[in-house]
Amino acid sequence: MLIGRPLTYKNHKVNRVNKYSFVARMPDKPGALHHAAEIVKSYSGNIIRIQYDRRIDPATVFFEVTATPESYSRMKKDLHAIGYLQETLPTLGFLKFSVYLPHEPGSLFELLTYITGAGANIAYIDFDDQRCESGRVTISLNVEETAIVESLLDRLKSRFRLEILEYDTTGEKLDDTVFYVRFAQAVRGLIGTAEDEFLLSLLQDVNHIVQELNSLGQDPKEVFECILLTGRTLHNTTGDRFYADVQRLRLSADVEVFCFQMPGGGNIFLLRAPDETVMIDTGYGIYHEDAARMFRHYGLGDPGKIRRIYITHADADHCGAGGFFNAKAYTHAGSLEIIRRANRAYGSRSESSILEEVYTTVINLFSHFTPPGDPGTFPAEKIGTRSIFPVIARFAVHNLEFEVLESLGGHMHGQVYFFCPGHGIIFTADTLINFGSLDEDRKRYNSLADFLVTSVNVDSDCARRERKALLDLIRNLDEELAPSGRRCLVACGHGAVSVLNNGKLEVAGMIEHYTAREKRTP
Repeated sequence: MLIGRPLTYKNHKVNRVNKYSFVARMPDKPGALHHAAEIVKSYSGNIIRIQYDRRIDPATVFFEVTATPESYSRMKKDLHAIGYLQETLPTLGFLKFSVYLPHEPGSLFELLTYITGAGANIAYIDFDDQRCESGRVTISLNVEETAIVESLLDRLKSRFRLEILEYDTTGEKLDDTVFYVRFAQAVRGLIGTAEDEFLLSLLQDVNHIVQELNSLGQDPKEVFECILLTGRTLHNTTGDRFYADVQRLRLSADVEVFCFQMPGGGNIFLLRAPDETVMIDTGYGIYHEDAARMFRHYGLGDPGKIRRIYITHADADHCGAGGFFNAKAYTHAGSLEIIRRANRAYGSRSESSILEEVYTTVINLFSHFTPPGDPGTFPAEKIGTRSIFPVIARFAVHNLEFEVLESLGGHMHGQVYFFCPGHGIIFTADTLINFGSLDEDRKRYNSLADFLVTSVNVDSDCARRERKALLDLIRNLDEELAPSGRRCLVACGHGAVSVLNNGKLEVAGMIEHYTAREKRTP
C-alpha cells in the first residue's frame, strides 16, 4: 500500500506541483521496494528522500519524489494496480482468542482458511498439540472492520470451541507490524476527529523527525514515545486534572502581578490595575477554558475584560491562546512571521532544521494553537539601549512604565523582554528560567522538547550572552533599589517569579497550588 500527497511545507517557497511525498506500505518480500522505485523511475520521477527502519515497522517506507503532475498521476495509477496505493488510514482493531481444534487432519488448515477468507492479518499464532490443553490454538489478529470480526467469530463459534482473550479497537494492542497505523490512531485519540489525509501528512512529517534524530544516534521508538507523551501530558492536564502554581505579588499601591505556572509550557502573567487587567503571555490554547475558570477563582473577573496582551515570543506555550481573547495583542514582527510560517526557527541560523519545523507543527497541533488573529507589532527602529539590548517600544500599565527590550535571537527570533526599572520587575521570557522551582512533572515535560529539537534555543551561544546580560541588568537594578529595601522581581518564562541571590534565582513570596477538581463549584 502506498499513500501519496503533494508536499505542503508551511509557507515555504516550494514548487508544490512537482514535489510529492509517499508513505509506502508494501509486502514483506524481496523486490517490493525495488518495484515501487521502478515505477517512479519509469515516469522520470526522482526520489529525493527515503526512510525505512525494520525496527519500527517492517512494511512501511517513507519517500519523497519530484515529478510532473502528469507523471505523478501515472505513477499513482500503476501503484494502485499492484496494490501499493492507499489513500486512507484503516482503523485497526486487535483480537486475541483461543480455539480448540479437533484432533484430526486438516483442522488447523480449516481454521486458517476461515481467517484468510475474512481478510484478517495474523500477528501471532501459538499451537503445540503435546500440551496438556490438547488442540488449543492461540491467535492474535489485526483487523480493519468490526463487521469482519463479528462475521469471523460467528463462523468460528459454529465450528469450534472458542474463547475470546482480548478485543481492542483503540489501537493500543496492535503489534509493530502496523506501527505507523497504531501511532496515527494514538494521535487521533489525542486530537479528536481527524481526516486521514491530515494524519498521513503528519506521519510523513513525524517520520522526518525520526530520520533526523536517528542519524544523531537516537532510538526511533523513543522519538515516537516523546511525541505521544507530549500530547498525552497536555491532554491529561485539562478539565478536572488541570492545576497550576500561583504567585501574587504587589508591584505598587495600585498594581498586582499574578503568575500562573501551567501544568505544561510557559507561565501566564496578569497585571491587575484599578482600570484594567493586562496579560503577558497566554499559555497553550488547550488550557484556555481551565485558565479562565482559574482567573475567576482569583477574583480577576471575566477574561473577556482583558483588553491588552503582550507576547514575549512565538512559541505555542506563550502565544497559543491569544486568539481566544477579545483583546489587542502586541508582539515583535519576527514573532508574527514565525506564527505565519509555522516554523519556530524562522529568522535564525537554524531556520532550515527539519526538527524545528516539524516540532512546531506537532506542538501546535497538540496544544490547540490559536494565536492572536491580527496582533500589533512593535516598531522596528530602536529608541534606546539597555545593556546589549535595543529598546524598541514603551508601554504603561497604570503607573508602571515598561520598556520593550529586543533580544538577540538566542532562544528564538523576535523574542522580547518587558522591563520596568521604576517598580522593579522584568519579564525575561525563556532566556531566564528558575529551573529549581519546577516540579518533576514540569521538568519531565520540558525535557521532551529538548529531546525532539536537541535544544530549545535556536542559537545557544547567543542565548548564553543574553542570559549574562540580563543577570547583569538585574544585579544593577538591585543595587539601585537597595536603599528602598526592594528587589528586582524576575518573571521567568517558566517557573516561579524570583529574585537573584548570589547568582541564583530564588522564589519570591508565597506559592499557592491551585487544583481544578478542588476549586470547581457545583
